[in-house]
Amino acid sequence: MQKENLVSGMRSTGKLHLGHYMGVITNWVKLQEDYNCFYFVADWHALTTKFDKTETLKQDKIDVVLDWLACGIDPDKSTIYFQSKVLQIAELHLLLSMITPNNWVERDPTLKDMVKILKNKDDDTSSNMPQMSYGLLGYPVLMSADIMAVNGAVVPVGNDQLAHLEITRDIARRFNNIYNTQLFNEPKPKLTEIPLLCGIDGQKMGKSFHNDIKISDTEEDTSKKIMQCITDRSRARKNDPGHPEQCEVAFKYYTVFADKNTVKQVECECREGKRGCMDCKKQLGKIINEKFAPIRDKRKELEADTDRVYDIISEGSKKAASEAEKVLQKVREAVNI
Repeated sequence: MQKENLVSGMRSTGKLHLGHYMGVITNWVKLQEDYNCFYFVADWHALTTKFDKTETLKQDKIDVVLDWLACGIDPDKSTIYFQSKVLQIAELHLLLSMITPNNWVERDPTLKDMVKILKNKDDDTSSNMPQMSYGLLGYPVLMSADIMAVNGAVVPVGNDQLAHLEITRDIARRFNNIYNTQLFNEPKPKLTEIPLLCGIDGQKMGKSFHNDIKISDTEEDTSKKIMQCITDRSRARKNDPGHPEQCEVAFKYYTVFADKNTVKQVECECREGKRGCMDCKKQLGKIINEKFAPIRDKRKELEADTDRVYDIISEGSKKAASEAEKVLQKVREAVNI
């Protein structure tokens, strides 16, 4: 039985953090066993909000792929590529933009999220709307083209992302109806539980918030960051009974990265005042460093052999372009162009 095409991507943000690992990458690794996976670095998407900050873009793209490979994304099982290396995506984006009603784009939650990001950065406080580029307005259509270029049948999403996929389904259906074809799949969501791993300050983990722990961080840096984690604010002294449920970061990390017996021991000792927060965080740092040691070692090997990494990206991009060209030939025939 032929595997269905599954498509997913990440913006080229540079080195990835533990939130990416838990929320996306571990799931991607599992999915590549059951689907024909296409995983791409969305470097065009990065330009929609950072068109004037491209100094580190090339390295950022490579860093994303290095983390993927180190964490278990296998180029023998999955197609790994740069969005910008598959020019058919741009062509399909243009053709899809011709049939997509403007109000579909304006109400799309993906675009609204991106506008919020820009609004927070906008220096013009006299304006209610930030400056929006033509490219940003077309972001949802480009996102649809990413999926439809390889006729993706499945897209992994969390419950909060279902609406993001709906515009792609709408555009695929509209194309099929207008041109009297059954060319495009209406991609199905692959619902996944995406655990939200907060940053060391208890807020959403993110590079721009300076509260993240990177997959590629050294043991020393990881331990230092863990020591900064917020714990139980109500606990004044080491021997005071603790409240694990009120521990804002550290105990949450234990439940994610430690085994059940360790979690139970930490919880009991905390409640009985037998474990201080500093000792707790020292042990947590060791647990995280042990878990990511093999991943970090593999990443260092890949960093020392960049030719191999570029070959993987080149081959993956060629494969994705070949798959997309098959789709585009049919699109051109349908549109009579």
